[in-house]
Amino acid sequence: MDRSEAKPRIERLRKEIEEHDHRYYVLNQPVISDFEYDLLLNELDALEKKFPEFIDQNSPTRRVGSDLIEEFRQSEHKYPMLSLSNSYNENELKDFHNKVVKAAGREAEYVCELKFDGASISLTYRNGILVRALTRGDGTKGDDVTQNVRTIRSIPLRINSGRIPDEFIMRGEILMPRAVFNKLNEERIKSEITPFANPRNAAAGTLKLLDPQTVASRKLDCIFYFLLSDDLPHDNHYDNLMEAARWGFRIPDSIRLCRTFNEVIQYIKFWESERRNLPFDIDGVVIKANSLYLQEELGFTAKSPRWAIAYKYKAEQVSTRLLSVSFQVGRTGTVTPVANLEPVFLAGSTVKRATLHNADQIALLDLHINDMVYVEKGGEIIPKIVGVDHSSRNENSKEIVFISSCPECGTPLLRNEGEANHFCPNYLHCPPQIKGRIIHFISRKAMDIDGLGEETVDLLYSRNLISNFADLYDLRKEQLIPLERLGEKSADNIIRSIKKSVETPYHRVLFALGIRHVGETVAKTIAHTFRSVDDLINADTEKLTGIREIGPKIASSIVSFFADEDNIQLINRLKAVGIRLSEEAETVTKSNILDGKTIVISGVFQKHSRDEYKYLIEKNGGKISSSISRSTSFILAGENMGPSKKEKAEEYGIALMNETDFLKLIGEE
Repeated sequence: MDRSEAKPRIERLRKEIEEHDHRYYVLNQPVISDFEYDLLLNELDALEKKFPEFIDQNSPTRRVGSDLIEEFRQSEHKYPMLSLSNSYNENELKDFHNKVVKAAGREAEYVCELKFDGASISLTYRNGILVRALTRGDGTKGDDVTQNVRTIRSIPLRINSGRIPDEFIMRGEILMPRAVFNKLNEERIKSEITPFANPRNAAAGTLKLLDPQTVASRKLDCIFYFLLSDDLPHDNHYDNLMEAARWGFRIPDSIRLCRTFNEVIQYIKFWESERRNLPFDIDGVVIKANSLYLQEELGFTAKSPRWAIAYKYKAEQVSTRLLSVSFQVGRTGTVTPVANLEPVFLAGSTVKRATLHNADQIALLDLHINDMVYVEKGGEIIPKIVGVDHSSRNENSKEIVFISSCPECGTPLLRNEGEANHFCPNYLHCPPQIKGRIIHFISRKAMDIDGLGEETVDLLYSRNLISNFADLYDLRKEQLIPLERLGEKSADNIIRSIKKSVETPYHRVLFALGIRHVGETVAKTIAHTFRSVDDLINADTEKLTGIREIGPKIASSIVSFFADEDNIQLINRLKAVGIRLSEEAETVTKSNILDGKTIVISGVFQKHSRDEYKYLIEKNGGKISSSISRSTSFILAGENMGPSKKEKAEEYGIALMNETDFLKLIGEE
């Protein structure tokens, strides 16, 4: 076979093998034997070796790379991967339904999906080619595990359908079938290796291995549940998923379009018993508003979409003995009681400890030492005590009483009126609080200082090298090198990352300070109003509570924090090393020329990127929508605008505006 004959044969083989992969791994409808499949794959491999100029990284022969991965790099999600709010009973689900109906102004359609228990993944395709695979990570950034994901046969490397967006993202769940999990654990036990606790842990652990060949041997699977793009084919979630199925993605046939709330309840009840017959683990059902327009109307909280909710099935419950209660001190001084239990196997792992939350919970349960208690995993993750078997209690058993002094420093505990938790006020000298604040300060969502973890912070604190987070900026390489588990390379990495952290944005620095009750969202809100930390220091309770989302409790905490001279000294030290404790004043809205207008962006642009156009629209008072509806004011249309959006625009009589006219409209031309 010469070169001219080889190229079309290679292309035909690739297409044929991809079709067989789809039939076998996605449709579960193979039409040839494994032997015949291997013959095709071997022929393709031989031709690619003979004619290396035709090698394509997306060829079926290239799914499993031979190179080890040195490390997983992090990348930002284009669309944040938020968590879902949970519900555990029909009343909570009804509340969600009522909110959706109120926003819709009528009965709403829902899409019901099984909540598969695996590792979340986000796949980016450009021009039909898989270019990146990210784990959930912290929801904003995830680990790039593209090489490992390419080994999963149910994930298409290329999409051959003609009508697909130039760029789109498919989200799904990477799973390990129970049969594969059981076989893997049998092999690990024979080799005297600790078995995996459950299929979810096995799938997540496999995805983070540095050897793609080992990943391929684990036979992971993937099921998809979400299509995202700036140019979606349909204006509802269900039709977009069905479209993705036509493109070759494995969309589970358990998904249902429900037109009434009763249909949702029926779906939940059906799968509560039927889930045991599935080859994968699930822990509940996800309910989503179908209309993309309605999803946009409902919006998001800081952590989750308001248009979706997860219904969790009742957790498995076991009985065991309460041996003792210990008390832990967190970074803000909150004291949390922890139950120490006789070890018991629960939902895939051995449980030895369970949270008791606070003094009220202990009193409510009426706990005594040596009680037989009922334990379950909240959301099947965190063990908690949910009841006591009083009939088996020994008459002489000792009642558990909440402590009155800090177990770490001996300071009398306080409990503010209206709050459930006790806390230690000695935040300057209580070791767990000091170390906890430093660990919070260096965390990814705060200053993002790489190379430092809990163990290293504990080591630096015990060697008197740091006693607060400002001390980090005084550390020298020669102080770190002699410490155990470090050395020159680690020391270089730590010092370099500390220096880089001075570039951290102002709102994240505010979050890093660890002010009680000030989380990420509140820190952003504060930074938007008080453009420098000096403005914030001078703010009183009245000024703070005048800000939306800031109540008296948060305001009081902020005022108390800055009233402490020690905290002011720490801030001055941070200023001295160049950390950003202010933000240049910027007018968020340049004009109101787009006030009240809802704009859809579609196509490819020459003068600005999509993100820049989104910024310009919001800066001039406009609102951005991802889908076309009758409330759309106009479409900012670039080249290669999606045909479905063009058809929808014509149907609704919505005007198209090119980028030149748009820039003239807002005065940017």
